[in-house]
Amino acid sequence: MILTVTPNPSLDRTYEVPALDRGEVLRATAERMDPGGKGVNVSRAVAAAGRRTVAVLPLGGAPGALVAELLAGQGIEVAPVPVAGATRSNIALAEPDGTLTKINAPGPELTAAESESLLSTIRTHAGAAAWIACCGSLPRGLAPEWYAELVARAHRAGARIALDTSGPSLLAALRERPDVVKPNAEELAQAVGRPLATVGDAVKAAEELRTYGAGSVLASLGADGQLLVSGAGTYFGSAAVAAVRSNVGAGDASLAGFLAAGGEGPDALASAVAHGAAAVRLPGSVMPSPADLDPSAVTVTADVPLDRPLTEPAS
Repeated sequence: MILTVTPNPSLDRTYEVPALDRGEVLRATAERMDPGGKGVNVSRAVAAAGRRTVAVLPLGGAPGALVAELLAGQGIEVAPVPVAGATRSNIALAEPDGTLTKINAPGPELTAAESESLLSTIRTHAGAAAWIACCGSLPRGLAPEWYAELVARAHRAGARIALDTSGPSLLAALRERPDVVKPNAEELAQAVGRPLATVGDAVKAAEELRTYGAGSVLASLGADGQLLVSGAGTYFGSAAVAAVRSNVGAGDASLAGFLAAGGEGPDALASAVAHGAAAVRLPGSVMPSPADLDPSAVTVTADVPLDRPLTEPAS
């Protein structure tokens, strides 16, 4: 079982539009409504693969009730933590060329009692988990050190932790030695405080995160592929994608694929790349099923192309 933790979940509405014309009335050609949040997406991808997952998340108001209903409809066990504030609603506008414009609401402010209830609920389910995936931004009311406390408690319970967050929350949690961290290129550059122009720059930054405390670093480099840097070696994975429909949740699908394949080594990286490549070909934040994957299109190598420029340099 893979346990996911999403401290700031959302109800996501995605509209596909012919073009994003500021100040005009936009007529959507398609629309979707999905339960959102990075950890929620990981659970959705794990469930799509036919694996058991439990999603721990604070839920409040009508949007929160709808998130729980949508997750249950996808075969996901929900461990809700009731909160006074309403769960946030986010909007995404997807253009035909893959450009995505997102409006993310701040979400409710959690009280100290709600924060402790969230940690207690995680502890209740941690014993049965092969991995705990802690993902996304922290809501108002939770200090940057909250993830660090979660990692410390989970490790005391014998659980393995995969952490996907950024900024002060990531840096604070590194001292508790999470087993895996999953930054994208921008988050990786932010964590080390310098721009990344090549794959080699990303490798050096990932190695630096390991000196700070990360066990392994699974880094998403967008269209350029993914890196896995661990004590067992460094690997680079990529897959060609003919057309990008939506990149919402692609990184979350990658993390789900990585953990479902064991969470270590080149085979897990190949699974991560296959899941990420499949996700960008799907609308909105739809998570890929096994039928959507194309493992034959994935290349994983220990011969990392260090001098290759990043398509989108990170600053």
